[in-house]
Amino acid sequence: MMAYDLTLEFYLPVTPDKVMQLLTEPEQIKVWGGGDAVIEKQVGGKFEMFDGWVSGEILKVGDNELAYTWKSSDWENEVKPSEVYYKLIEENGSTKVELRHIGLPNQKEMDGHASGWTEHFFGPIETYLLENSI
Repeated sequence: MMAYDLTLEFYLPVTPDKVMQLLTEPEQIKVWGGGDAVIEKQVGGKFEMFDGWVSGEILKVGDNELAYTWKSSDWENEVKPSEVYYKLIEENGSTKVELRHIGLPNQKEMDGHASGWTEHFFGPIETYLLENSI
């Protein structure tokens, strides 16, 4: 069976603690993500973004690591959730985000998410940071 896994890297011009806020504070996600978000910052906590288009459960939460299951509302019921892992590495006051998105259901979803992470997630975060010079 083929594994549909993505490994991506993004750079954000703020420190890891700021990046973690952008990833876990519902009010901030609402602003850059343009939709309601729910994040219960504890293992087993609920995760939802983009008005519920994606939902899951928190697997890990730390100072520079975050992981949750990820299932899009347009996936079939029997499709198992994928998993998203973030590792934040400080580099001269900026942050390198190592992202692993594993267990996507098929090639189409993998391709869609490969561009989606840039277009709908880290791109908007970068724009938000530039506009607000946080």
